[in-house]
Amino acid sequence: MRIAVLTESDPAEPRVAAVPETIKKFKGLGADVTVQSGAGLKAGVPDADYEAAGATIAATAAEAATDADLVLKVRRPNEDELKLLKTGATVVAIMDPYGNETALKAMADAGISAFSMELMPRITRAQVMDVLSSQANLAGYRAVVDGAAEYGRAMPMMMTAAGTVPAARVFVMGVGVAGLQAIATARRMGAVVTATDVRPATKEQVESLGAKFVAVEDDEFKQAETSGGYAKEMSAEYQKKQADLVATHIAKQDIVITTALIPGRPAPKLVSEAMVASMKPGSVLIDLAVERGGNVAGAKAGEIVTTDNGVKIVGHVNVAGRLAATASSLYARNLFAFVETLIDKESKALAVKWDDELVKATNLTRDGQVVHPSFQSTAA
Repeated sequence: MRIAVLTESDPAEPRVAAVPETIKKFKGLGADVTVQSGAGLKAGVPDADYEAAGATIAATAAEAATDADLVLKVRRPNEDELKLLKTGATVVAIMDPYGNETALKAMADAGISAFSMELMPRITRAQVMDVLSSQANLAGYRAVVDGAAEYGRAMPMMMTAAGTVPAARVFVMGVGVAGLQAIATARRMGAVVTATDVRPATKEQVESLGAKFVAVEDDEFKQAETSGGYAKEMSAEYQKKQADLVATHIAKQDIVITTALIPGRPAPKLVSEAMVASMKPGSVLIDLAVERGGNVAGAKAGEIVTTDNGVKIVGHVNVAGRLAATASSLYARNLFAFVETLIDKESKALAVKWDDELVKATNLTRDGQVVHPSFQSTAA
């Protein structure tokens, strides 16, 4: 069994799909692992470390991918990379399938079996494979660090001989994995933290971290969660009531972090232009959903926008990638945990169990077809 780890072709992607720790584990399963030269450099892993773990270093992507049974990446392969893969190869990556029908068809036409890590079901067995959680956790932490860096004042309350410095006020909108980590990090940095979410179960989580929960708690709010644990789309009436409450709250905040995303849909707009205009000069908004259109009016992907009233709207993309070494380490472990289920321990070869619920949930393409039920019609 040959495994290839390719350098990410997107120059804005510093993460890598395997680290020396997981290379050793793959070797232990009987695999030959080839890593493209430079794949780990942006994540702080030189070629020599991969070699020491037992990998072979290939000078080019073509050399690494030739005859590979399994290809590991962070992002889905582009057209040039697909040409390098043999028919029947298995590719595991963060595929970003929603709204990318052309890319799905290209993978199907290339004859590969593509697996999308972010479609992993949220069940106990798959927790160790949950890339959305591992990467969102880091994004939530980094959002607070970025917010503190852009905010021109101290975060904790300080009592000095020259007078008292008040604690920064941080408001987190969307209390998923990223939001919870943002709350915990901001609290550790000494800020006064409030948070909001449409899912009632989050209230207790927010309060357990020492933050205050802000929401319109009516009957609709009490039923606002899908069976998969995601937020439901709320009625226009509820959105209006919640927006009014948030508008009065947000005007008093120093740093606002928005994390709201619904899989397969544009990011919901949470912060209007009027809300941004109501904030004090020097305040900071961190939009973690900017790659999906953004939660904040005026946010621009890859840019820091300063408004006329002196408020900064931070739109960093790939925020987990801003902690490339840690993000790669966690992502590589997620990948290994999943790939291990695809390997027959006795024959030491790929033996995908096509009826396994993890495989059915993540498999996008197989035998020249788009096979995932959520994407078959759109890719036809």
